[in-house]
Order: sequence, then structure tokens, then C-alpha cells
Amino acid sequence: MVRPDYGVVDAVGLAILAGWAVWVMIAAAGRAARPEGALLALLAVTAGYAAGRILGALLPVLAPAVAALVVLGLVVLPPSRLSAHPDAPPLGYPNADAALLVLAIGAACCAAWAAHGTARRAGLALVAAGSAVAALLLGSAAGFAVGLAVMLCSLAAARKTRHHRLLGLAGLGLAAALLVGGSCAVVFGTLPAGLSTDLTGQLTRPRVELWHRAVGLAERHPVRGVGPERFADASEAPDALPSDAPSPITGTPRSAPFQLAAEQGLPGVAFLAVAYGWLLFALWRSSRPTPVVLSAAAALTGLALLATVDHVLSYAVVTAGAGFLAGVATARPLADDECGGAADPDD
Repeated sequence: MVRPDYGVVDAVGLAILAGWAVWVMIAAAGRAARPEGALLALLAVTAGYAAGRILGALLPVLAPAVAALVVLGLVVLPPSRLSAHPDAPPLGYPNADAALLVLAIGAACCAAWAAHGTARRAGLALVAAGSAVAALLLGSAAGFAVGLAVMLCSLAAARKTRHHRLLGLAGLGLAAALLVGGSCAVVFGTLPAGLSTDLTGQLTRPRVELWHRAVGLAERHPVRGVGPERFADASEAPDALPSDAPSPITGTPRSAPFQLAAEQGLPGVAFLAVAYGWLLFALWRSSRPTPVVLSAAAALTGLALLATVDHVLSYAVVTAGAGFLAGVATARPLADDECGGAADPDD
């Protein structure tokens, strides 16, 4: 099996996160900005990644399986949880809960491919399917669609080897780039009129209006943005939020890329893109079996797709969960027989 140089890969990842944290402080300097939220998100993803790496090495099957079960339990066990009420636990926002369920689906699929025995794999597959259904019952059609896509990608990765890994990761990266590019095309009006109208209707016009305001702020402040968490203050109409999905977090453009562009300038968007690119590279270099790697990559890309059209990354639990799943999928097993599954056949 190919053993990647984990030290170099991890060092690059830490350098990206550290540089991003420094840029957050630079973007906030000299303004009435609130960098705490962005710094908390970076801290959460770092802590989640560290926990995933440790537990993924010690318990490569149990750790992601328990994580998936905990998330599913938090969603379905509380009374009236599936009523889609905006104040219902665990996060109080159906789309953010659905994003957490997408990560749970990825974790369950990773555990299934790392496990021995048909019964165990079938049980974990049921956990993944149950998480997708729970997202639909929460009222998040997008979460259900992404969760279903993650499961299909995981099934398609069943017989893939390391030689197919790069192609799969490149396809997922292309999907994320196309969605971000499509959202930009909607804002800049470069799509055909009929298609643009249809997409605006699907995304809701208030959300697209928020994106327009975010782009306007980014054009006026391309380097440092307006400062972390200052979108509502700097926007022309800070109280104009979409009414289709109430959320306790207000004053955001309902899109991670557009929020970073408005609040941290183009360097903030560049850090997001570089961090995602590093994630795909780290997964490519991972020594875990390819089905595990591609399942995690599909779930993390699904989260990226949801974050492009909503502010799900504003919740530290979601960013911590993303870091945890990435850590599990890139963990270095203590010994080959502790991986819980076979290595890629062609390694």
C-alpha cells in the first residue's frame, strides 16, 4: 500500500487554516466587525479534524458509525422533531439539520465500507438511508437530494481502486465548481432568460437579491470586504431576509462564497477554494480504502453544495462535523489489521 507523507499534507492544511485566521483578523482590523464567528468556525473544523484523525485511527468503524447514529438520534428522537418547526433541536434550522444529516450519511457509508460482514454493512446502510429520509421529513428537499446522491456515489465507489480515486475526486470537485459558477451566473445574469428565471424561482427571489447585495459589497470592497459579520450593517436593506425558511442566524447572504466575498473580500473566497482543494488532495493521498475516501468526499462535496445556496456553515457543529468526517477518511490506521477493512486491491 502506498504510504503518503502525512506530515507534509497536514502541515499544508494547518498553514491554510492559520493563514485564513490571520486574514479574518486583517479583514476585521479597524472596523466594528465581529471576527469571532469566523474564528470559531475555523477552530471547530480544526478540532473536528483532529478528533476524526485520532478516532479514525483507533476505531475506524465504530467512530463514524456512532457519529452517524448520534446525529440521526438527535434529529428523530425529540418529540415533534420532524415537524420542521424553526426552533426544533438540534440546530433549530431545518436546512442546517439536513446538512448535518448529509455528513451523517457520509459517516455511515464510510463505516459500512470499513466494516466486515454483510449484516453490519446492511445495518449501516439503513442508518444512511434513514438519515436521508429524515432530511426529507424535516422539509429540506435539497438535503434529501444531496443525501441520496451521496449514497449513490458511495455505491458507485464499491469496486473502485486507488487508480480510479483521482477521477472520482476530480468529478466531485467539478460538480462543486459548476454549482458555484452557476450561482454566480444567476447573479450576473449571464444565463439565458428562461433558465435564469427558473433558477431564480427555485432559489427564491429574496435569496438571489441577497446575493446581488453581497456581490455589490464585494465590488466596492474587493480586498478586505466590509468586515466579518458586517453584511447586515453594510447592506442597503439589512432586514430583507428570505421568508421561506426562518433561521436564528440573520444578516447573511445565505451563501458561504458570497458571504466571504462581501465580508472578507476576494482573498476570503480564495482561502475557501484552496481549503477545499487541499481537502480533495488529502483524500487522494489517504491510505484508507477508496470506497471510504470517495464516500467521505461525496458527503463533504454535498455539504459544499448546500453551503453555496444557504448559510449552513454558520453553525459550528456543522463545520466541526465536516472536519471530523475529513479526519476519519484521512486517518492513518495504527496497523493494517486495525483498519476494519481491506485496502484497495491494486495497492
